[in-house]
Amino acid sequence: MKVPLLDLKPQYAQIKDQIVPELLSIFESQGFILGPKVEKLEKEMAEYIGVKYTLGCSSGTDALLLALKALDIKEGDEVITTPYTFFATAGSIARTGAVAKFVDIDPDTFLMNANQIEENLTQKTKAIIPVHLFGQCVDMDTVMKIAEKYYIHVIEDAAQAIGAEYKGKQAGTFGNVGCFSFFPSKNLGCFGDGGLVSTNSEKTYQRMKGLRVHGGQVQYQHQEVGMNARLDAIQAAVISIKLPFLKSWTEKRRRNAEIYNELFKDNQRVITPKAKPDCYHIYNQYVIRIDGDRDALKAHLAEKEIGCSVYYPLSLHQQPCFKYLGYKAGDFPESEKAAATSIALPIYPDLTQEQIEYVAETINNYLK
Repeated sequence: MKVPLLDLKPQYAQIKDQIVPELLSIFESQGFILGPKVEKLEKEMAEYIGVKYTLGCSSGTDALLLALKALDIKEGDEVITTPYTFFATAGSIARTGAVAKFVDIDPDTFLMNANQIEENLTQKTKAIIPVHLFGQCVDMDTVMKIAEKYYIHVIEDAAQAIGAEYKGKQAGTFGNVGCFSFFPSKNLGCFGDGGLVSTNSEKTYQRMKGLRVHGGQVQYQHQEVGMNARLDAIQAAVISIKLPFLKSWTEKRRRNAEIYNELFKDNQRVITPKAKPDCYHIYNQYVIRIDGDRDALKAHLAEKEIGCSVYYPLSLHQQPCFKYLGYKAGDFPESEKAAATSIALPIYPDLTQEQIEYVAETINNYLK
């Protein structure tokens, strides 16, 4: 049996009758950049997330950069984040000239250990970027208490967490800015690159709105050096059509995770993801840890035509481009252990029970 890591074709079939006429209307209008489709999505997303303002942008990476620039993070500043995340988190910090300062992760959840933040603060610390990794929120009570105590900005990296909740509030509603990605593989994905920022601050919203179009909201008048970070109408239209389906798709992911958990419960060599009781986990990824040779298991799954992936095989503090930060192997043991022992399994909504059972059975037999 073949089980891909992700198959978006069934999802497209579900919405094709809505997508095609909408895209054709955009082609007829020849209005591709920003415009009414983007404005419509921004209103829908603000209502869905539960914030005053959202702003569509070109990617989740540019969402992070917009947030950092709007909050005046600059050369010499320090930004606390996690080394166990996608490159864009620390890469965006570096692009402002600021310095990423890492704290280790909680071994149970893969999330930033918020209890390590305060001891790593310095006078140069200007922001914290908690990453709601794999679809589950960081301990935002602790993050926000520290931020308020020391007057530090909070930028939520919610690229993998659209619809995730912490104590009943959605990701992207706690900090100064929330940053989302609409990359096609996300729970809510478009047909290319796309992103979004969320905020309750009109000042921050207006600043990001200008930064999104080269630093000036009036054409050819530039208040500062900004970015080309616009969302196009096609991607906005796709997300608007998909948004009403998001809740049901998320529930199917959660159901699939429960099935996996049950099938792995008697295997002592498989550690299933831990969903915190105060969180609504959306399972952008379903990531297990294994007791054994992870890479050998990955090769075995490939032989059995089972899709899988490693998020992430090398912690950011060990990446060659971040050597200048001065970290070394062993500085963040939990992050390094996760990088060496974790593997992501198929979790997308359209998986069948038979496919999930085949994946679990293959792993259980291999890890007897």
